[in-house]
Amino acid sequence: MIEAELKARVHDPEYVMGQLERMTEGRIEVYQDTYYDEQSGSLDARDQELRVRTIHGPASTRSVLTYKDSRIDGESGSKPEHETRVDNPEAVHAMLRGLGYVPAIAFQKQCRNYEFTTRGRSMLATLVQIPEVEGTFLEVETMVPEEKELSSALDDVRSVMSELGIGVDDFTTELYTDAVVARRASKETSPDHARSDHR
Repeated sequence: MIEAELKARVHDPEYVMGQLERMTEGRIEVYQDTYYDEQSGSLDARDQELRVRTIHGPASTRSVLTYKDSRIDGESGSKPEHETRVDNPEAVHAMLRGLGYVPAIAFQKQCRNYEFTTRGRSMLATLVQIPEVEGTFLEVETMVPEEKELSSALDDVRSVMSELGIGVDDFTTELYTDAVVARRASKETSPDHARSDHR
């Protein structure tokens, strides 16, 4: 399957949330993501992702293992995706380490998820906040079985986001992983951090 997804920065989260709540009830979940790579960083160099995600919801916790191949659409960053639920995430972490993969980065996503059907497609809209990254993001995605369907699926996703008040200039393809890396790097080089290291 191919994940047809667009992401945007949200300037008025309350408005977007209100529009989504009119469509369906939101589900608050916290994602704990760990991205793995080879020692050489070859997965990142090939624009591939290997991730273990544990999702903490109000009534349950579940985990999934996800592999994303390199992007096939530069404008959206959409990628072929393979994902499966895992019953024992600690065993999966141990397997990946045993195979030579190393944790490249881990961080938390605070999400409010909305699942609905529109334009004949099952869609997932997610309002996202990353504690380490400023601002609120909106992701809207749907899955398609073939690359030839990607363009029309993205048009539908784009229309939904427009209806939610997202403008053309709000879209972004920046990866959360890159944003977190940049934020952590800036903290390490800040004067306040340097002073704390020498106390």
